[in-house]
Parts: sequence; structure tokens; C-alpha cells
Amino acid sequence: MRGRIAERIMSTQRATTQLRHKSPVRPVRLRTSGATMEKRADGTFLICPDEPLEKYPRVLTERLTYWASVAPERVLAAKRGRDAQWRYLTYGEALRKVCSLGQALLDRKLSADHPVAILSENDLEHLLLMFAGQHVGVPTASIAPPYSLISKDFAKLRHVMKTLEPGLIFVADGERYRHALDSVVDRETEVVFAQGPLSDRRAISFERLAATTPTASVDAAHAAIQPDDVAKFLFSSGSTGVPKAVINTHRMICSNQQMILQGFRFLEEEPPVLLDWMPWNHTAGGNHNTGLPLYNGGTLYIDDGRPTAAGIAETVKNLREIAPTLYFNMPRGYEELLAYFRRDAQLRENFFSRVKFMFYAGAGLSQALWDAYRDLMLETCGERILIATGLGATETAPMALQCTWDTEHAGSIGIPMPGVETKLAPVGSKLEVRVKGPNVTPGYWKEPELTARAFDKEGYYRFGDAARFVDPDDINQGLFFDGRLAEDFKLASGTFVNIGPLRAKILHWFAPYVTDVAIAGPDRRDLGILVFPNLQACRGLTPNLPASTRAAEVLRHAAVAAKFAELLESFAEQATGNSNRVVRAMLMDEPPSLDAGEITDKGSLNQKVILARRAALAEEMYAEPASARVLRIREDQRD
Repeated sequence: MRGRIAERIMSTQRATTQLRHKSPVRPVRLRTSGATMEKRADGTFLICPDEPLEKYPRVLTERLTYWASVAPERVLAAKRGRDAQWRYLTYGEALRKVCSLGQALLDRKLSADHPVAILSENDLEHLLLMFAGQHVGVPTASIAPPYSLISKDFAKLRHVMKTLEPGLIFVADGERYRHALDSVVDRETEVVFAQGPLSDRRAISFERLAATTPTASVDAAHAAIQPDDVAKFLFSSGSTGVPKAVINTHRMICSNQQMILQGFRFLEEEPPVLLDWMPWNHTAGGNHNTGLPLYNGGTLYIDDGRPTAAGIAETVKNLREIAPTLYFNMPRGYEELLAYFRRDAQLRENFFSRVKFMFYAGAGLSQALWDAYRDLMLETCGERILIATGLGATETAPMALQCTWDTEHAGSIGIPMPGVETKLAPVGSKLEVRVKGPNVTPGYWKEPELTARAFDKEGYYRFGDAARFVDPDDINQGLFFDGRLAEDFKLASGTFVNIGPLRAKILHWFAPYVTDVAIAGPDRRDLGILVFPNLQACRGLTPNLPASTRAAEVLRHAAVAAKFAELLESFAEQATGNSNRVVRAMLMDEPPSLDAGEITDKGSLNQKVILARRAALAEEMYAEPASARVLRIREDQRD
């Protein structure tokens, strides 16, 4: 009986997939070139893109100068003010303010040795200061707001400040950041505030700083910048300990934007429009999503929403007004948006009206969520729209590999972008991704030993991530993300657990009720999983609960527990041994945190950080007697 039911389900799925595949693809101009590959005797693969990287600017703000001259009234960026109305920044205004701010930075004799530290969420002042620094050769460093606003001991902020030795600090709000400043920053260090005056320390308002009269020294400083000079510092998430200051050069930033353009040629046909929340202390937001509109003469709408049950409402409000041509989000964000799109025809029609590309960070988008969006877009506009991801890092500015074609499967990271040479090097049973190119960092600031370890003997940057072929005989079918090398572990029995394939199998089996999992079990008898549920799908199991019911209450509902217990049992039934048999599980009502390092700069889950940050929950999952919150398979299914 079970076999006949499974066959009927598979038959229905095949029919649905065929229907999706037959539907037309929204016509957009994409990369048409591929890559070639050779295999060495030691099992290493070398992959080179067929298309050369075209000429790119020396400094990113050359594009600001260009667009300010040809379209000075076009909006570069916008953000809602306290009155909830959009504040607009045009290209012409932006260039004037960048020059004024650049002069102020030069007056203070700032440099890579004493850069600008930015303590702020995404806002227009932050953007202007970041571009001003690049324009005159003064590096900036956008610091994760939680280091200042959530941390109790300010340990990470203290480390960052010690590493940078900033000559100037910008805070969005003096009152909100006062405790962090008083705890970490010397009172003689000058602070710029956008609001919330700081009368008890050396401080100046952003308005006054931006009123500085520019001189010829601004143009002279701009002309003197070399491509390999430091443009900014971006701190990694600190998954290996304290945050590392990744050097981002002008060459890295500019070459990467040209790579993006060559991958998505439609960007040069009309000015792109983005609505984006991704924090600028991370490379996806701070390089990719701020640079892309500027490089191509488009507009960035800064979204104050977040991919959480509480924060998504602001994003939805903005998407009612803004129809993006590109959209970027984490899988969690797409999950939260799905229910809104399904029940609001005007919202989804506006969203799909002109979007040409939907990007998801990392390889963590479940196939069920992928299929749900495909069905939604076909229902709304009758076309398939490109949904894709890639592989990048803070160290690669970020794009290195990218899928730039239509596919029916989530998780493909594509092939190397123009200008990026890629090596797949055997490490144990896996292939580690390593890259060379103008978008790759020269290293970590003041960390020569860490820098040396980040590169192999041939000078390739080591991602620490593994990949596998979609088709070993055809590199142009792309690669799949295959987990982080450091995540694999052994059980107490000595049995090796290969995290990447196991995680992919769990996500497929538990769809659509799971968005991601962290797999626990190093040195233990059996495997357990910390489950990050698809809350909307779980709510579907509890139709009688009010829509306002909190996540924790939904996940504790008997129907949800029963469904996960059923899935856990059926997954264990098909296991072949301890290395792929999940014995226990706990449902997480707190999603993985980007700022806490639970999501890597590449967008995937950081197993080690999750298990360390949630160590008490992992211990509870293995405790005896069993906690009421822990789901476990039957005794007769365990080895």
C-alpha cells in the first residue's frame, strides 16, 4: 500500500514539474558563455570561464560621477523617514555630498591605519559616508549593529576597534549607541552623529560634516587611488573565533560589479530597482546590493523590514509600493513572504510585474519553497522567472560562482563568473572550492598567519566549502553546494557523518515543514537535529489557532508534534545506518541569526556556531530522562 501511495505522489509531482517546465521563461538577457574544465592526475579539477572579464572602473564612484552627469535627478537611494514617507537621494545630490564628506575626511588625515568606523543600520547617511570614503581613498568599516546594541560585554566591538584604530566614528543615533561608545571608544576620538547629539564628548553632526566645502584636494585624492588600495574593511561573522577584518580593495569591488553585469546583461538595458534589507556590514548587502544600483544607474530602496514573523510586515508594506526588477532575500524571507503573496493578489501582481531575477542567499532554499514560488509566478503572470543562487564570500567581494540560467532544482551554485579561475581540490571524500581572480582579497588586516592559511600553494583562496557536479561530464550543468568541510564529524562509534548530503536529504524528506536544520552528534551515540521550521506550513497543521498565535505556541501544538514525529519515524525507517539515521529532534522557535554568525557570509547555516550558541538546547535534546520538547524515534528503530 505504501509503495502504491508513494508512486501516485511521485506521478503527481512529475506532472506538476512538467507543467512548470513547459511554461515560458520571462525573456531577459543573461550570460550565454560557459566554462571549460580539465582534470589533473591528483583528482583536482580546474575550471575557467570562456568569457573574459571586460574593463571595469578604477574606483566605484567613477560610476557615481558618470550617472550624476547624465541623470542627475534620477534617484540613487531612498529610505523611509520617521514620518514613514520616503526620503530620496538623487545622483546629483549624492555626488555633491560625497565630495563634501570626502573633503571632511581628508581634512582629518584619515587613512587605512586610521579609517572610519560606521556604527549604523542601513540608512542614507551611512551610504553617503561609505561612498565618500571610497571616492577619496579613505577606508570605511561598517560594523554589525548588534555588537553595539545587543552585546552586554561589547567584546566583539572592542576587538573590532582595537583592530581598526579608527580616526573617526559615525553613529546613526548618539543616544542609541551611547552605551557602546562610552564603554569602548576613547572620548578623544571624534564621533559623527546623524541624530541624538553627544554633548559630553568630541562630536559633530553629520549635517555639519556634509556641509564642508570641497576643494581641489578631493579630485587629487580621487585621482591618486590605486586599484589595490584598501576601499573598505568588512568583518567576517567570526565563525572561527573573533571577527576578522577582510581587506576589500577597489579592484575587488569594481571587478565584481563587472562580473555581475556580465552574468546578468539585462542590467545594462534599464536602470535596476532594488528593495533590500540585507545589512551593510555583510558583503551581500554592503558590496553586492549597494554597488549594483550605483554601477548600473539604478535605485536602491532601503527596506527596514526583516525576514522574521514580526519584521516581514514592513517589507510587505514596501513591496505594495515598489516593484523591484531584482529581488534578494534569505530563504527565511521568502518563506515569510509566501503566505502574504498567496492571499494578496495585488501584492503578488505588483511584485511579479517586472522582476527579472530572484536571488536567494546560500543553498538553503528547500525544493518545496522553490516549487511554491514557481507555482505562484505561473499563476500570477504565466511565466517562469529566474530563481538562482551562487557561491561567494566576504573574501570574494562577494560573487565568485553563480547560476545564471533557468533550472528546476534549488541549490545549484552555477559556474565561475568571468575573471574567476576555480579549482575543485580533493579533501577527503569531498571537493573543496578554491578561487583566484581580481575580486579575491589580498588577506586579513594585521593577520598574516590567518592570511597565509586562507590560500593554497598556488594562491587560490580556500572557501572551506565543498561542491559536487550536477553532471560530472558537463561542467556547464553547474555545481551543487556540498556543505562545509569543517562540519563533518564522527559519532562516538567512530562512524563518519557527511553533513552536506544528509542535510539535503532531511530537507527533502521533511518538506514543506522545515526550512533548515543543524545536525548534532559529534562524539555522541546517535544523531539529533535542531529544526528551523517553516512556520507557515506548520500553521497549516493548526487551522483552528488564531493567526496571531506566537511561533512557540504553534510549534508546541499536538498536531505539529505529531507531524514531525511521523516524519522522524519514516526518515529513520529508510536509514542505512547510524551515519544517516536521525534519532531525535527539537523545533526551534528562534530563527537562525545572521548577526550572531549562525548564518555565514555565504548565506548557509553555520553548524558549529549554531551548536555552540544553542549548546543548552543540544544538551537538552540528549538528556535523560527525555525532555518533553524532544521528539525521538521508537526504541526498536535504534541500533
